[in-house]
Amino acid sequence: MTQQTGSTVRTVSHEVNRLTIGVSAPFQEFRERYERAVPPFDVARFEQLIKDNADWDTVLRATAQNAPHDFIIYWSHDFSPLMGLAGERWRCIEYLMGNHTIAQRMFRHDPAILLYAPLRTMIYEDSAGTTRFAVDQPSTRFSSFGDPDITEVGVELDRKLAALLEHLDAPVPAELVRGRVSHG
Repeated sequence: MTQQTGSTVRTVSHEVNRLTIGVSAPFQEFRERYERAVPPFDVARFEQLIKDNADWDTVLRATAQNAPHDFIIYWSHDFSPLMGLAGERWRCIEYLMGNHTIAQRMFRHDPAILLYAPLRTMIYEDSAGTTRFAVDQPSTRFSSFGDPDITEVGVELDRKLAALLEHLDAPVPAELVRGRVSHG
């Protein structure tokens, strides 16, 4: 292992708004609507673009076609069967949802933004059986980098997330439409 001399450690404390949204649809119905609105990442298509050494404009067009509501699912896992082994009855599926072309606009300023991009989202049933959608508010995650260009994209992601929730007929938290980070 190589140790760098003169390296620094930086600790950044930041507040994050976790948005937990109760939806009126049953779990499976809401899950299906979400997965239609946020389709899976087309791995084969993008691998071919990489292989072809496509230009960024081609990637932008391909992404727009793959993400009709600005987001793509990069990964998902249904934890219900595993947690069921412990006797848990609630359903829960987790996703990594994002858009690499939006992330790139922050990545150019600080590659560490990939800690929070793609966004981690979840659809689950709570103890009362209510279907919920949960996500950390993007602007509160990305504002922690202290770069106004990154923060601006985080606020844009808030608005895109609000539009997605509206499309899904889910309540839209006020924090997503204020147009600014909701903490100091």
